[in-house]
Amino acid sequence: MTNTAEVTDTNTDAGAPWTSDAWRTRPVAQAVDWPDEAQAQRALEQLRKLPPLIFAGEARALQSQLADVTRGAAFVLLAGDCAESFDEVSADRIRDQLKIILQMSLVLTHGAGLPVVKIGRMAGQLAKPRSAPTEIVNGVELQSLRGHLLNAENEDPDSRRLDPRRLVQGYHHSAIVLNLVRAFTSGGFADLREVHRWNQSFIAESPSGQRYEMLAAEIDRAVEFLHACGVRDDNDELSRTAFYTAHEALVLDYESGLTRREAATGEWYDCSAHLLWIGERTRALDGAHMDFVRGIRNPIGVKISDDCSPEELLQICTMLNPERIPGRLTLMIRMGARVIDRALPALVQAVVDAGHPVAWVSDPMHGNTRTTASGVKTRSFEDVSSEFLSFVRIVSEAGAWPGGIHLELTPDDVTECTGGSWLLDEDELGRNYTSLCDPRLNGRQGLDLAFLAAEALRDARTRLAR
Repeated sequence: MTNTAEVTDTNTDAGAPWTSDAWRTRPVAQAVDWPDEAQAQRALEQLRKLPPLIFAGEARALQSQLADVTRGAAFVLLAGDCAESFDEVSADRIRDQLKIILQMSLVLTHGAGLPVVKIGRMAGQLAKPRSAPTEIVNGVELQSLRGHLLNAENEDPDSRRLDPRRLVQGYHHSAIVLNLVRAFTSGGFADLREVHRWNQSFIAESPSGQRYEMLAAEIDRAVEFLHACGVRDDNDELSRTAFYTAHEALVLDYESGLTRREAATGEWYDCSAHLLWIGERTRALDGAHMDFVRGIRNPIGVKISDDCSPEELLQICTMLNPERIPGRLTLMIRMGARVIDRALPALVQAVVDAGHPVAWVSDPMHGNTRTTASGVKTRSFEDVSSEFLSFVRIVSEAGAWPGGIHLELTPDDVTECTGGSWLLDEDELGRNYTSLCDPRLNGRQGLDLAFLAAEALRDARTRLAR
């Protein structure tokens, strides 16, 4: 693992073909126009002097695991909040977020018979793209809420003002979250002998929670068998797990401010997260965001909708992974349950035929957002699960491995998405709707989806083995 001393300042070797600020010469989608440029520069200087949040060796370890995904030997679970909040950073909440991710991973591992690469949408998922720079709130035009990295949700002009000091605040928020994540995942909380503790009370009461408890009992018996065979209680394989972080590389001032050049290799790493992804609104081939991620050596994801043509997708693959390194590039498919059967097959076939080693991951949330008659933004569990099942079938029929799922998910007992085993309906959406932006699955719905996904992946493995 690379340590802090092995990372040099971002301004070193300015004559290199690519630098962390090279993106500034490109068109910037979702641009941030700071009202006080001098204040923004001071914030950026602070970011450049702060220690990295992750190390290059960790990013390489994730890339190695994602390479297994491209070969069909592992599965990715990437899950977490739609947008993190500066106001919700506590040990209890982070523990509960890890609980549901660990539960889902256990279900997927047991059902699909493969290791699960666990990645959290956390410690940096603090900004969101918006379709318009302003919005009307109670008859007043305000700057759109763009996430706590840039502004606050309070309905007044001062709160909505873009504030570059929040970039530094976002760094410290992420450092706290990462510290707690590392403590939990390496300090015994992720121990397989603790599987019953991962089942929160409101989830345990659901059909999927009861099904999980039956699985946990099987794990207990398996661990007892290992003990009988002489496996030690302090075995690392049982007591800890690798856990990585990811977020959308949206605010390039923040990302470039935390990009460092590794002294040992001369390669650039965005030290804000292990994996960064580019969204649907910012993946223009000649744009600043694609130019930025082209130069960093972290694993990279790109959101792909039905607006992407096979030709464009091949250009993306070539641009971001010209050396065709397994694990470098993840394609996150977000289309919607009603269009995926029409749009995805040609894209998968083009990439398979061209021989690009990619990890195929389904994002079944973002293409299925709708607004109810009463004006509430929601998603249907049935649409989410339908899109994922179609994704698994289409990718595996093309001879590739449907290697992951990307979810907006909270451990809280929210009522933001309809459906699931408890059949949440539209009339209940207002009971506990707390998301800063998009609707999230609650813990029960997440576990429902994990059991469904495990069965689909088992079928896909059978299909690919024929």
